Amino acid sequence: MELFASPMACSLASHITALEAGLPVKVRFVKDKKTDDGGDYFAIAANGYVPALRLDDGRVLNEGPSVLQYLADAKPESGLAPAFGSFERYELIDTLNYLGTELHKRIFYQVFAPTSPEPAKQAARALIEPTLDYLVRRLGDRDMLVGTKFTVADAYLVTMLNWFTFVGVDLKKWPTLNAYHQKHLKRPSVAQAMGVEMEERKRRLAA
Repeated sequence: MELFASPMACSLASHITALEAGLPVKVRFVKDKKTDDGGDYFAIAANGYVPALRLDDGRVLNEGPSVLQYLADAKPESGLAPAFGSFERYELIDTLNYLGTELHKRIFYQVFAPTSPEPAKQAARALIEPTLDYLVRRLGDRDMLVGTKFTVADAYLVTMLNWFTFVGVDLKKWPTLNAYHQKHLKRPSVAQAMGVEMEERKRRLAA
């Protein structure tokens, strides 16, 4: 399998998941809609977004939640996603939907997108504090978002918690979330994936 990613973007969650599951996934970084061998990324992912997961038979998944769940289900013993049919699986889907729509698209996409008009950026910024308050309530006194094991939902949230630095938000104002973030940054799969992606980012800046 090949995972098409951009350094420290939302595809980091899929990179973390692949490492956590111990899957033989080759990570290929995309830049300016070109693959690492100069190919047209739109030929792989019609929308040009990351992540994209190309299976060994050539089929492609191109939405973060589906990629995350596919990788988790490829190694069910990893516990990265509860079994289908269990209530916990629907909790996972519920959480991934929330993170993907309310946090990723509604806030970060609007703040970071160069084409986003200033009123949309301001409206998105106004949602940050109430959203972090909600995440604190959702997490409660647990270390994981779903159940008692690290799941793809945690990989996704940790990825986006990294981004708050870039919008001038100090997570220390939310001690529960800050402690959650710091704990999972030390997880071997998280540290390894972030190390690789930060090196790729430095390489690009130096080029």
